[in-house]
Amino acid sequence: MSDFEFKGVVRFTRIGTIYLITTLILAISAINTGNNALYIGVSLMLGSLLLSGLASKGGLKHLHAGVGALDDVWAGRPVRATLTLRNDSRLWNVRDVVLTSEALAEPVLIPVVPRRQSITIEATFLFRKRGLAHVNAIDSYTRYPFGFFLKKRRLRLTGEVVVYPRLLADATTDRFRATHGEQTTANRPGISSEIHSFREYSRGDSLRHVHWKKSASLGRWIMKQTDAESAKSVHVVVDPYLPKGASEESFDEMVSEATTFVYHAARDGFDVTMSLPRATYRTREGEAASPLFRALALIEPAFEPVHQVVERNTALFTMGGRRDAKSA
Repeated sequence: MSDFEFKGVVRFTRIGTIYLITTLILAISAINTGNNALYIGVSLMLGSLLLSGLASKGGLKHLHAGVGALDDVWAGRPVRATLTLRNDSRLWNVRDVVLTSEALAEPVLIPVVPRRQSITIEATFLFRKRGLAHVNAIDSYTRYPFGFFLKKRRLRLTGEVVVYPRLLADATTDRFRATHGEQTTANRPGISSEIHSFREYSRGDSLRHVHWKKSASLGRWIMKQTDAESAKSVHVVVDPYLPKGASEESFDEMVSEATTFVYHAARDGFDVTMSLPRATYRTREGEAASPLFRALALIEPAFEPVHQVVERNTALFTMGGRRDAKSA
């Protein structure tokens, strides 16, 4: 990849440098000897250089790129997506095009882009950090047609993608797995209508389950959760407070721990409710947990303590690690 990265627009290749030096030597010889054959040879060589520059410039000038939709993008994990390259030139076919970008996991080689046509290929993208990532540009390079020049042009894009937090490796995730024993506080039979705990309101909840008295005292809707519901559910609270002196890298690590817990809980069939300072998200068994991962991707550290309701059997993630609340 380093062979293609340079700050300028045009660079001589090794072959081009040798060719240019040879042309200059022949030109000097032609001047000294007055040999017409050498003059003709030098003219042809200089014409080839000019044609090479015009062809590569004319081809790249009319290239346009587009990236297909990127779904479920995780930090540190390669993701496949489509990459479309369109050549609007009426004259030039562009060959041996190499595409590079910070968002691409590796350079992409395209053998030929015919004039006035588009091609679509698969490319591997890789994003290092969670959050909103902007795919603004892809650099295109070509040595076409003779390999004398390496020509570069930046193709502008308008796209963005939400990158989910990094998932911890499987070897370290056992302590972030939800189990039924952890979530059943009353280890006894109970009727389904018996109140087990309370949680924040999330979109899709029925107003019939609102605990009006507790909601009035707290100033926001609080939902009742029954024993039957709690046996198959997990409540996660993420505290975004970043203490003074703590690094944002350690904050991202805490977010990754919470994300790993939510990921495994949803995959294992739990109903997951996740509370953040100003929003609550919920996913039920069989539903995608994308809204929760998106919220964790975009969460920012808070520099003042944030009050949140932590009921019993809540998995609380803070800068101090995970803590389980055993009682209300």
